[in-house]
Amino acid sequence: MTQAADAHTEMPSLKGKRAIITGGTTGIGRAIAVLLASEGVNVFICGRDPDHLADALARIREVGEGDGMTIDLAEPDASKAFVDAGVRALGGLDIAVVNAAIAAKGLSEMSEEELRYAIATDFTAYLLTAHAAATALVDRGDIVLIGSMSAHVLGPHSTVYAGIKYGIQGFTEALRRELGPKGIRVANVEPGKTGSDMQEPDISPEEQREAIGKDEMLRAEDIAVGVHYLLTQPRRAVVQQLTITPRAEAAE
Repeated sequence: MTQAADAHTEMPSLKGKRAIITGGTTGIGRAIAVLLASEGVNVFICGRDPDHLADALARIREVGEGDGMTIDLAEPDASKAFVDAGVRALGGLDIAVVNAAIAAKGLSEMSEEELRYAIATDFTAYLLTAHAAATALVDRGDIVLIGSMSAHVLGPHSTVYAGIKYGIQGFTEALRRELGPKGIRVANVEPGKTGSDMQEPDISPEEQREAIGKDEMLRAEDIAVGVHYLLTQPRRAVVQQLTITPRAEAAE
């Protein structure tokens, strides 16, 4: 007689795993950190604001274990410094979630200084964090990069952000092929419009809550659930790209 369990694939437990999460103090990164901590993952996060860090760690410690640091990943050597600090604090590494990003406008709407900072944060730091994480993971584990649906919605006021996220999409696919044979899975999660401080000031917190209530915007926790899904697939399987969009989002 066929056992009921035979109908389902293996779902590895996350309990006891060790994860670093960039931008883990607010928004999507915080939601991922809280969910993973609630599943028994020991997390190490970073952000730029000490108050946000303290608030996030207080929430994480309500459901599990975690620590973190304040750092600006746009600074030279900051990505490696964060990964190294996380490995020391956790005693090793199993999961790296590369999430920290800032909003960016159209190319002609930004100063050179703003442009350089956006590239350093949203692209260079992604690659450098993945590089340091791949070294720390050696021959096992997962790297998850949080991209954006902006890679598919190319508009005149999103040239920089969309261009960067389009680049992250290609980088993730190529990195999956590079690191897969070495035992490391690489995935790209692309959220649609999600409630967070990145939406401000264009969309106020009140407007975000209203849009979420109408299913026109996602909650950060929706993205965290997606990350949990891909991390709990059997090691032979890689969810290369996971796109999550609001069901009732209006066409632009």
